[in-house]
Amino acid sequence: MSEAAAVRGPAPRRPGPRRAAGPGPFAHALVLAGRGLRISRRNTDAAIMSLALPIMLMLIFVYFFGGAIETGADHGAYVMYVVPGVLLLCAGFGAATTAAAVSEDMKGGVIDRFRSLDVGGTPILAGHVAASTVRNLLATALVLGVALLIGFRPAADGGAWLVVAAVLVAYIVALSWISAAIGLLARTPEAASGFTFFMSFLPYPSSAFVPIDSMPGWLHGFAEHQPITPAIEALRGLLLGLPVGDAPWIALAWAAGLLTSAVGLSGVLFRLRTR
Repeated sequence: MSEAAAVRGPAPRRPGPRRAAGPGPFAHALVLAGRGLRISRRNTDAAIMSLALPIMLMLIFVYFFGGAIETGADHGAYVMYVVPGVLLLCAGFGAATTAAAVSEDMKGGVIDRFRSLDVGGTPILAGHVAASTVRNLLATALVLGVALLIGFRPAADGGAWLVVAAVLVAYIVALSWISAAIGLLARTPEAASGFTFFMSFLPYPSSAFVPIDSMPGWLHGFAEHQPITPAIEALRGLLLGLPVGDAPWIALAWAAGLLTSAVGLSGVLFRLRTR
């Protein structure tokens, strides 16, 4: 080595080519949401059932029981009373399919393949929830269309419809995340579907189908203070042009609390199941 080279020291090392950053969590979630929708398109049996059950229940209550149920003069015909509750019931049925889908991914080893591609747990679950939200919105529109055909006549203005949409979307997303957590907790898709029965049951002990005052006294406390009741009261008041008070804010607060709890719980369960 020459004397000049010794004084200068070793030549600085050139930086190598920088690796391009991969897609972020949001892009992963969008791709996985598309995957969930394609799976839903192939799983027509579950889609038909999640659509048919709320419509059948609405028709049964309107035409079989509606004449015997007294709801008060403010609501008019029974179909005007029952439709808001059926919309929430539809959200519960539609979100329940998310649990089976997540459980199927866990059972089939798909999650391990996604993790090998550096896809985190949150985008995987967010993809399922996004697909569930799209499915539920389509199902809700169909149920509302059938309700219009059988005599439902909403009196909501533009602002009221926006609040109705916000409440529905908030509950659809919250229930879908809860369903995703159930899918992580259950060991089989069949068990996941069974657990979601409790979520689909919530509209019954509420003001969805009958006034709470007509229920036994020991049930009033739960029916009045469970998360579905303020959502139904908000939807009913907004759609029928009745006073709603703070029901929409209470409903959105319940949805936010349920969503926060479900996201946190699903994160813990995902880490435990994928150790």
